[in-house]
Amino acid sequence: MKMVKSLAVIGLTCFASIANAADNLTVYSYRQAFLIEPILENFTKETGIKVDVVFSKKGIAERMMREGRLSKADIVLTSDFYRLMELVEKDLVVPASSDVLKQNIPQKYRSPDDEWYALTMRVRNVYSSKDRQGKLDINYEDLADPKFKGKICTRSGKHPYNVSLVASMIARHGELETKTWLEGLKANLARKPQGNDRAQVKAVSEGLCDLAIGNSYYLGKMLQDPKQKVWADAIEINFPNQDNRGSHINVSGMALAKHSKNQAAALELMEYLSGDKAQQAYAEVNYEYPVKADVAPSELVASWGTFKADDLPIYKLAEYHGAAIKLLDEVKFDL
Repeated sequence: MKMVKSLAVIGLTCFASIANAADNLTVYSYRQAFLIEPILENFTKETGIKVDVVFSKKGIAERMMREGRLSKADIVLTSDFYRLMELVEKDLVVPASSDVLKQNIPQKYRSPDDEWYALTMRVRNVYSSKDRQGKLDINYEDLADPKFKGKICTRSGKHPYNVSLVASMIARHGELETKTWLEGLKANLARKPQGNDRAQVKAVSEGLCDLAIGNSYYLGKMLQDPKQKVWADAIEINFPNQDNRGSHINVSGMALAKHSKNQAAALELMEYLSGDKAQQAYAEVNYEYPVKADVAPSELVASWGTFKADDLPIYKLAEYHGAAIKLLDEVKFDL
């Protein structure tokens, strides 16, 4: 009888362990774990669902393909739109249909097929030298104006942030006009495309160029870094195309992994990340803008001023991705 009871206890213990494991979630993240762990800890406190984060700067899609059905990923967090597109193209995610997600996240910042949702957004800004240019009322189109010859710095045209900008130009102007624009922009570069977005601001502060193309959130990161604050203090942040279509937007986002073992809990976490508390916290730590319309940005980000965003739905950029790469190759932008 004692043996039967012992076996029963062992069985119940094993069952409980399996149940607890089923309630755990694993997030594969292109964003560093420390940026999201406080939010996930609050989610665990509220729901009892534990969340582990696996961070990788690159290669998550390839890892998920290798792992196949054995993948531990429940949710994937990305740092830009094209990482989301890659997951969809490689059939690594499934639709996450949720009235909560659709209510919290505007239509232009989510997949029409519910395959991904934006979490935060950032602007592709034009930074200008405070001393040599000052605050500017500028359009992206103006970057090809000969008056800026030898005055512009940017990272590689092939970086996803710039490919996205070129795709948005194609969506508005067509390939022929965008190619002419790229040729003009290349002619105005002070140096070959190189470095990251922060390196462009550094170049402006050092007088190598007067204008730089960069994402808005890097300004927040530089202002909090004692060594880089001097770069940030030397520039103005300008929101392009405010008198017409609005500034180009890119997003960070999330998607439900195809082989998630606990889709119900994963969906619960996605809904939580789209809610007020998580949106505010996530945007504040990253110096980005919440996608939920009624959540305010951080005090620092708000101090940069309001802006009008391009109303082109983010998912439309995927249609022009290939054409953008082709044009960048044709004009030999990085050479």
